[in-house]
This record gives sequence, C-alpha cells and structure tokens, in this order.
Amino acid sequence: MTILSLLATTAATADPASMKMWAYIGFIALVMVFLALDLGVFHREAHEVSMKESITWSGIWLTCGVSFTAFIYYAYQFHWLGLGLETPVYVGGSIVLGEVTGATAAIQYLTGYIVEKSLAMDNIFVIAMIFGYFAIPTKYQHRVLFWGIIGALIMRGGMIFLGGELIMRYTWILIVFGFFLIFTAVKMALITSHSDPGNNPVVRLAKRFFRTVTFYDGQKFFTRRTVAPTYIKDPKTGSDIAAPAEPGTLSARWAITPLFLALIMVEITDLVFAVDSIPAIFAITPDPFIVFTSNIFAILGLRALYFCLAALIAKFRFLKPALILILAFIGIKLLLLAAPPYFNDFGLSAHEFNSIKIDPLVSLVIVLGTLAAATVMSVLIPNKEENPS
Repeated sequence: MTILSLLATTAATADPASMKMWAYIGFIALVMVFLALDLGVFHREAHEVSMKESITWSGIWLTCGVSFTAFIYYAYQFHWLGLGLETPVYVGGSIVLGEVTGATAAIQYLTGYIVEKSLAMDNIFVIAMIFGYFAIPTKYQHRVLFWGIIGALIMRGGMIFLGGELIMRYTWILIVFGFFLIFTAVKMALITSHSDPGNNPVVRLAKRFFRTVTFYDGQKFFTRRTVAPTYIKDPKTGSDIAAPAEPGTLSARWAITPLFLALIMVEITDLVFAVDSIPAIFAITPDPFIVFTSNIFAILGLRALYFCLAALIAKFRFLKPALILILAFIGIKLLLLAAPPYFNDFGLSAHEFNSIKIDPLVSLVIVLGTLAAATVMSVLIPNKEENPS
C-alpha cells in the first residue's frame, strides 16, 4: 500500500478533526525546516544580499507557494488527513461544515496566496523606512527580517485561529470585517506617508526602561559594550569580526542595540498589516487550513521580496491604488456575502434578501487583473519626476 493510499484510507476511517491536526503539524514542521536551512545554512554569516541572490530566493519561495496549490488540490480531492471533510464553507451567508473538492480548495488557496502576497507589498514600504531610520547596515537586514518572520508566524497563527473561532460562532463578524477592509482602503487612499518610527510608543518605552546604545555590535540584538566595537579581518574567512572589548568597556547590564529596536518595529508593522490582511483572506474562505497555509507562504517570501523590490517598488506608482481597489473589492465581497440575510430581520421589505457569493475563480481573475493592470500602467506611465523631459 502506498503512502498516498494509506492517507486516504486513514482519512476515511478516522475522525477528520483529529486527522487535520496532523496536517497542521506537518506543515509547521515543513516551514521550520525551510527556516532552519535559510538561517543555518544559506545565511549563517551576515552578508549583503545581492540582487541576484534575492531574485533567486524570491523565485524559490514563489515556486514553493504556488506549487503548494497542487498539494491542496490532491489533499482535498482525496481527503488526505481529513482535509476537505467537515470543512467550514459559506452557504447562504452562514458558515456550515461541508465537503470541499480539490478544485475549489486549490482556487481558494491560490486566490488567498495572491491576495496576501499583494498586500505584503505595502509592508515593504514601511520596512524600508524602518531600516532607513535606524540606518541598518545592509548585511544585517536579513537577520532582522528573519526573526521578524518568526514572530509574524506566531502572531498570525494565533490571529487566524482566533478569527476562525469567532466567525464560526458569530457570523455577523464577517460584516465587521467587510466594513473594516473598506475603511482600510479609504485610509490607504487618504494617507500618503507613514509615521516616524522613532516616535512609536513601543520604541520610546523600550528606550525608557532598558539601556540602549546607538552603535551596532555586529548582528547582535543585545550587547554589554559601552563603546562601539572595532572590526578586524578573520584570518580564516576573511570577513570582518568584532575585536575583543577593551578592558573596562563592558557593562554589567545588557543593552538593546538599534538592530533590536528595528526588529520591534518590524513586528509591530506586521501586526498592523495582519489586522488588515487576515480579514481579507477570510473573505475568500473560512477554512482555517487554507487561510493559514496561504498566509504563511506569502509571509515566508517577504524577506527575499524586500531585497528585490525595496529599491524598485517606488517605480510601481500604481501598485498602491491597485491594493486599495483589491481591499475595497474584498470588503464589498464580504458584505454581499454576510449582510443580506440580516436585512430580513428588520422587515424592511416583503422581498427576502439572499446572500450574493462571488465565485472564487472570479475573485482570482479580478485580483490578478488588477495587479497586472497596475504593473503595465506603472511601466507605460512613469512618474513625471523620473522623466522630467
């Protein structure tokens, strides 16, 4: 008996809920392997990430994220580990447990992945500003982003499962999500700049209650040094390493370096964007496994995407309007799905209002079409400041 047939047979006889837990465990283990290889093998030594390296890694993460669609299709089609059985689905403005086919699940996952990837673009603007404010050396930026991703995985995982529980118990929360997404789109359209990272309350609290230094001690988040280190060449590797501290220059107390302050800001930024993006993915499907996996794969590629686009993203002048339209569309999609049945409770009309569900394939086409149009327009209609002639 093959492994695949064993999975299918087990799924048919075991409790789907308990089997799905192994799907989550397996996925998280896979992510941990990816991250361990990333930091422990490919980025063990701090170095400046070149454009070629960032493009290569962006391609790798994009391939992994898109290829996972095939797993989703077969897992849901043949119910591996109970996936697709007793799964939350939208029916008439309510959420019920039903069976999801492989094709439907694959479209939902791919749509969710593209939406989350698109929304991550705006995150890159803020990260670039944070790195610029703290003057993070290029060779240390990968370390900040790596540990920022670890924190993001934990925070988003918790928020996704909390959101899943809430919408299963209180369907009206979908209406709140819909209005929130529309509000976010309006806010993005009206706000043209981001606040100064140095004025962030968390950063100010950290500086108030903990000893901080203004210099970098290599790629360390904490240091006991009181003066900036000098660097010497490692005779074995030829790379720069910090020289031993001079006698009397070490403090008994640990201090926070600007690298850790930047990490705090990156985590806060992801939390803010997660509040926007997680309701967006729930508009596509209430299935927590698809929500979780699409969200995590989109986040995993954010580091490489940052190094690719940090310098180029300003040239895509129509990207932000495209993101605004996508958020507004998803917000309207949620309202059309969740709000109409509640109108019947007010007796406003003799006509019975029914939910309007936009097909996942239509959503995928609209999201891809909006992004493609924004990219083409950015190329064909460059900024006047960039082309003064």
